[in-house]
This record gives sequence, C-alpha cells and structure tokens, in this order.
Amino acid sequence: MVLKTKLTELLGIEHPIVQGGMQWVGVAELVAAVSNAGGLGLITALTQPTPEALRAEIRRTRTMTNKPFGVNLTFLPAMTPPPYDEYAQVIIDEGIKVVETAGNNPGKYIKQFKAAGIVVLHKCTAVRHALSAQKLGVDIISMDGFECAGHPGEGFVGGLILLAKSFKAFNIPYIASGGFADGVGLAGALAMGAEGINMGTRFMCTVESPIHQKIKEAIVAGDEYQTSLVFTPFRNTSRIYKNSVAVEVNKREKNPNVKFEDIRDLVSGARGRQVYTTGDPEYGVWTAGQVMGLINDIPTCQDLCTRIVADAEAIITSRLNSMVVAKAHL
Repeated sequence: MVLKTKLTELLGIEHPIVQGGMQWVGVAELVAAVSNAGGLGLITALTQPTPEALRAEIRRTRTMTNKPFGVNLTFLPAMTPPPYDEYAQVIIDEGIKVVETAGNNPGKYIKQFKAAGIVVLHKCTAVRHALSAQKLGVDIISMDGFECAGHPGEGFVGGLILLAKSFKAFNIPYIASGGFADGVGLAGALAMGAEGINMGTRFMCTVESPIHQKIKEAIVAGDEYQTSLVFTPFRNTSRIYKNSVAVEVNKREKNPNVKFEDIRDLVSGARGRQVYTTGDPEYGVWTAGQVMGLINDIPTCQDLCTRIVADAEAIITSRLNSMVVAKAHL
C-alpha cells in the first residue's frame, strides 16, 4: 500500500514527504537519496556560491537519481543580495520541474517559474502570507510552524493552529512543516488536511546527510528543549541548536539597545558551516528544530521514509478507522 495524496500526484513522487531546503545540507547526495527513497529532495540553491555552481549541482544530482527532485530558492534580507535573477534563470534553463520558494517578496520569481511550467511550493509561517502566495499562483503551500528549525516567522504560532486554520483557508493543497519526524506526525498532518509533510532536521540526521557524524549524534542526544531563538530583536527570528554560542547571543540580545554588530562575531555563517565539517557543535550557530525530541537514530533515507509511511498507514487503517463505528454499537 502507498499513501496517495494531491502532493504525490502533483509531483509524481511515491511518498508525501518533502526534504526542506537547508543551507549547507541540501546538496546532491542527500537530495538524490531522498528522491530515490520516494520523497522529494530539494537542492538548496544558495548553498551553491554562484548560479553556475547551482547548474553543476543540478547536473550532478541527475547522475545520482532519475526520480523527481527540485530546488529551494530562499529570498533573504541582505545588504548585498545574491544574484537571484541568475539563480532563477539557471533553475528554468536546467528544466527543474519543482521549486520551493521562501522568504521576502517572491512574487516576481513565482510568476517567472509559473510561466516556465514549474510547480511552485511556497513556505509560509502565517495564513495571511499563504493567502497572498495563493493569489500569486503558487501550487502548494508549506505551512511552517513555530517548532521549525531556521526562521519560524515573527508571529510565533505553532503548527497545530496553522494547520487547523489552513484547512478552511486555502483553495490549493498545503503540506505541514516544522516538528515532523515520524509516522505519527505524518498521520496527524494528513488528518488535519495537509497533503504531506516537509522535514529538515530529521533529514539532517540520516546516513546520506553531508554533515559531520558528531553533529548527527548531537541531534540524537538532544531533545525538544535543546534549541534557542536568536535574532528576535531584529525581527529575523531563527531557531538554532542551543550551545554555548547561542546562550551568549541570547545574553547580548537582552540589552534593549542591542545592535546586530554586538553579535556579529558570534553568528558568522562561516563558523556555522564549519560546525558541519569539523563536527564541533559548539563552534558556531547552526539550525535545529524542536523535533530533536523525536529523533533517536541515524537511518538511511530509504529506511526512514519507508518507516514513516508504514507507521502512518498503520495509524490510519487501524487506530483511526477503528474509532468510526455505527451508532448502534455505542
């Protein structure tokens, strides 16, 4: 048996599971492994230093899988923004069929991708933003709850509320993101109207994930309390792993007059990337979600996806179905 949803039909994938965009993590090895496992792998475009490097990564991924995969393109506030136009053109030129967009003011690029016949999945942290994306013509909404790693938005609303509101709000399919790692979560998301789930931290902790083994072990050892929220004073809140660096950032941010320059030395992206290569979880800031509390092993992507779907099917067919009985039997 398989779980057939609007997501699997629209994307041509076997399982309703999407691997979210993750800086320094969403590269060919992981993307291909997720797609080969029946989910949708996503290359993180901005992990590649140039648009041409993204082109090479797309072509490298195609040597590892003949299954559908896509590209994540996130639009972040920056003094000197990346050449988004060029990244978008590479995605179109290379014939990518699915793009996950996220971040600020994606309208121009959504129209561009749609004109090229690309399925657009847009990540949102608020229903009002999702409704705007729906008007722009996106095909799928990814509702990202406060539990998520990375940027949970500034509304601080959990996935339970967002999914329940989404059930009545949209005319297009939506998937659930933030806090998902197992079949219980998948079954729950489907019960709340979602057509699938998006997982980031869970896929970081797999055999094929490109990060250091010691970081994977830190995720397994961590729990739902092992995260911190940083950058909130700058309205760019991010959920990261709670290490000594995060504690110091939070300490400095308590100053009511804090400026970004006061923490710049601690939150360098270069230091964060080194965490994944050196295996020292204390070296810099790195993203992780509260879902760490549900992660207890480091499986292959194939084993993980198979297990999640099998567990979800068992919950749906046995537990949920058994609750529906004829009134006479009450």
